[in-house]
Amino acid sequence: MSEMRTQSQAGGTPASAESAGGASMLADLRREIDAIDERIVDLLGRRQSLTQSAVAIKRAAGLPVYHPAREENLISERRDQAKQAGLDPNHVEELYRCILRQSRMRQTVRAAATGVRPGARVLLVGGRGQMGRYFARWFGEAGYETRLLDVEDWPRARDLCAEIDLALVGVPISLTTDVIKRLGPHLPPRCILADITSIKRAPVEAMITAHPGPVIGLHPLFGPSTSSMDQQIVVATPGRDADGCQWLLDQLAAWGNIIMTIAAEEHDAVMDLVQGLRHFATFAFGRFLAARQVNLARTLEFSSPIYRLEMGMVGRLFAQDPGLYADIILASPQRRALLKEFIESVGAARDLIDNADADRFCREFRQISEWFGPFCGQALRESTFLIDKLVERF
Repeated sequence: MSEMRTQSQAGGTPASAESAGGASMLADLRREIDAIDERIVDLLGRRQSLTQSAVAIKRAAGLPVYHPAREENLISERRDQAKQAGLDPNHVEELYRCILRQSRMRQTVRAAATGVRPGARVLLVGGRGQMGRYFARWFGEAGYETRLLDVEDWPRARDLCAEIDLALVGVPISLTTDVIKRLGPHLPPRCILADITSIKRAPVEAMITAHPGPVIGLHPLFGPSTSSMDQQIVVATPGRDADGCQWLLDQLAAWGNIIMTIAAEEHDAVMDLVQGLRHFATFAFGRFLAARQVNLARTLEFSSPIYRLEMGMVGRLFAQDPGLYADIILASPQRRALLKEFIESVGAARDLIDNADADRFCREFRQISEWFGPFCGQALRESTFLIDKLVERF
């Protein structure tokens, strides 16, 4: 036995030697991987430095910092490169979208501290509300003198309005036109008068009547919990003296916002659907669940990711200020008429249920799918991405 063991050992590599050799090779590989990781970080730093230089050149030339087409071309090229390298193109796209977003975020932080018109005086009307405080912070950090005018400050309205360059009205929709009428007589002639409410026709008309100077309607499509304005949309509705209002739009763009300019009437018609109908449908769904006393926690135990995502949007609405959503949903006679039309449409589909008419259901389903067109595919891709992220999170 002793002789056999000796021969076996002599004819092969001892296990300890194999283990030592493997450990050495693994250590070499790890050192090489660490070196690559260090190079990646160094290259990201170099990329950031070059990006900042490009941004400085763009700003000096008056060119837009954000270039959506350039970013999408870059993503497409990196996806092709990933395929050639045997990598998952979706993973590479996600990585680069993160890099690009961080780059824009850094630019936004730098822009936040740079005022287009530093030293200008800004009055936030309704400034102690959530959106008022949000914009007060951004204007203040950009070097503007900020003043607040809220309910208790009206006795000092004339002094607060003295020599201001911008009055930004952010009060509940139901109060907006009355506040504008009350504010108008106190404003300097060249001051911009703007509002940030989610309907535009009535406020813009009221501002034009109340103030002879520059007027513009704004609707930020984001809330005060937004940490960055990067790629956030602000709708601008022209009022009077576009040139006199331009520095305000330039400031919003410098903070990273995308400015969309449309007429007040078109804005309100679109928002009737995008905000009014969508929020009302969500409210109605939540209302139905509460009326039935559904065991919400139990349903979530058996929920698919898409159900959890949908319920997350319902819960999100009811976690917020009811007065805000009452203002949005009931904002105008036109919006309320649209909601009535929606309720009638739901009622008209009742006979589908009464008759269990599967053929008609499928026929209408296909017609609606055809109407949605290519958006169906886009929506499927985007929702799948969100679902995948939700699964990763939970």
